[in-house]
Amino acid sequence: MSQIITLTATNGETIKFVDEVKAQGGMKDVMFSPNKDYVVAFFREPADAATRERLEQITGLYRERIFNQEGGEYLKKLYCWPTAVVEYNGKLGVVVPFYRECFFFEYGSRNNDMLQIKGKDKDGKWFASASNRNRFLDERELGTWMTHLKICIMLSRAVRRMHMAGLSHSDLGYKNCLIDPVTGQACLIDIDGLVVPGRHPPTVVGTPDFIAPEVVASAHLPKDDPDRKLPSRTTDLHALAVLIYMYLLYRHPLRGDKIHDPNDTQRDEELSMGSQALFVEHPTDVSNRIKVANCKPTELPWKDTDKIPYTVCGPYIADLFRRAFIGSLHNPQLRPTADEWERVLVKTVDLLQPCANPDCEQKWYAFDNTRQPKCPFCGTVHSGSLPVLNVYSAAPNGSYRPDNHRIMVYSGQSLFKWHADGTVFPNERLTTEDAKRVGYFVQYKGDWWLVNERLPEMYDVTNKMAIPIGGKVKLVENAHILLQKGLGGRLLMVQMAGNL
Repeated sequence: MSQIITLTATNGETIKFVDEVKAQGGMKDVMFSPNKDYVVAFFREPADAATRERLEQITGLYRERIFNQEGGEYLKKLYCWPTAVVEYNGKLGVVVPFYRECFFFEYGSRNNDMLQIKGKDKDGKWFASASNRNRFLDERELGTWMTHLKICIMLSRAVRRMHMAGLSHSDLGYKNCLIDPVTGQACLIDIDGLVVPGRHPPTVVGTPDFIAPEVVASAHLPKDDPDRKLPSRTTDLHALAVLIYMYLLYRHPLRGDKIHDPNDTQRDEELSMGSQALFVEHPTDVSNRIKVANCKPTELPWKDTDKIPYTVCGPYIADLFRRAFIGSLHNPQLRPTADEWERVLVKTVDLLQPCANPDCEQKWYAFDNTRQPKCPFCGTVHSGSLPVLNVYSAAPNGSYRPDNHRIMVYSGQSLFKWHADGTVFPNERLTTEDAKRVGYFVQYKGDWWLVNERLPEMYDVTNKMAIPIGGKVKLVENAHILLQKGLGGRLLMVQMAGNL
């Protein structure tokens, strides 16, 4: 039976672990605590003074900076953040919380778990490739397009908060984030490699597929060369955009069929992901398009960019994809921030419609701004009337201005405080009270209604009448519904789409 080792961490905590390697990463050996509530990961290579200082800061100063503030408890779900540093037999280790249950496969792979991955952690790579999803994973592990959208919100939120604390990940990619498409959860791991700008440089350049073009293009230069680009906040932003694209479209945004050097595969890779990187859906330069004839059946229709273009993600996300992969692909300072991604992803949740086809794998899709919307994933046309709510916010002069924000309606769809009040945003700072539903939508005998549950100032502007709590208002073409008065208060203007 393996021995239980008891140590005192550098912060004074008592740490116990079973002296048996249970898992191995590229740089560390992982051992479990007796109760499996945390692990201790020991670096195989002897650590220098700079590494020790970096780990102390990550488990101390920076951990407190993130978690000992408003919303800190919520943020603990978004990371497996190291809590302490230990030393044993001359090697440094970090104490890390055990992964939550949702990040382990419940069913695993198809055909009675042929790959024997049931119970193993959900490496994000399984879910970012159409081929992996279609060939290997049990369909009960796949989630829906809505849960994938929520995963992207969680990842953006985690990166945004990390950047706010003055840190960058340096190796952001599907190997270092766990996701659960069933519940829409995500969690960043391998936090011990964080970059502290100006103090602790990156120890790795990143994972292929996610390394920013400027890092790939300058990788041949010595580390101290001023032209050498190393992982930083802006390279995280490239990796984040790639992750979002892959989790929503199950293909890579830069891996098309353009060949730069037919005689040298390594040089071809360096060019296609570095100085010559080109978006596979670039509107004017089509030289890096994915050729459908070269795709495996299990990669389709997702790799067919004519059938499922990036614009199916809705206008807000599409705008940031254009910025990330066209405008700022080779101009790092212009890349969309994690905060921008978080905001457009949250807005896109309001554009979602349930697909009427019970066999549709994705179940949800973003409204395509047409009078007769249809699911882009299975082609099912929406049947019946469909209210589209255009959101306006109160301006200081008493007028209302458009928010470039729409709310799509479906039966059972909820309205929340952040829909009624533009000063509230659903992130880690959201209070329990503000997280409660304030209204909902229902279809009854062919008519659509908004039922008021918690908005004391709701007002039917068209008919000049208050909508009391417990009351309802009918959604008809050009109806104006005030949700809340005052600065930040929101007004809804109704348009009707679908079969009227």
